[in-house]
Amino acid sequence: MADKKILVAYFSCSGVTMSAAEEIADVLKADLGEIVPEKPYTAADLDWRDKKSRSTIEMNDDKCRPAMAEFGKDVSKYDVVFLGFPVWWDITPRIIDTFLEKYDLSGKTIVPFATSGGSTIRGSVEHLRKLYGDKMEIKDGRTINGFDPEEFESWVKELGI
Repeated sequence: MADKKILVAYFSCSGVTMSAAEEIADVLKADLGEIVPEKPYTAADLDWRDKKSRSTIEMNDDKCRPAMAEFGKDVSKYDVVFLGFPVWWDITPRIIDTFLEKYDLSGKTIVPFATSGGSTIRGSVEHLRKLYGDKMEIKDGRTINGFDPEEFESWVKELGI
């Protein structure tokens, strides 16, 4: 992996995914970039029990692509992108779709990682492969709740990147 240029790109509302992304970037000696919504999410926006909350409305619309701020990294210079996000409604938040459609990641290896209070990453990986699998290689992802450097390094070796 030493010959690969690695980016850790992440979306985080509460700071949990950001912490995991920072740990991953540190272990991999990778660059770090945050996926930031143009309009920040409020606590009310994130209330999944409210059918009228912003996140609920976005996740119920397959075509929704929330606007994002400029990413600030030239994704073309990376070979591998570790892509982090919280699991929403058993898939990636729609802003991840915005990111993948706004920036050309064709031919890149994408390694998803997620944080979640109870969901697995399985639905997110299936979603990513369905929408983007013909453009980029999407590896099996991991849910990372609490960071164990040894376990992480073992997973990276299994990925073979």
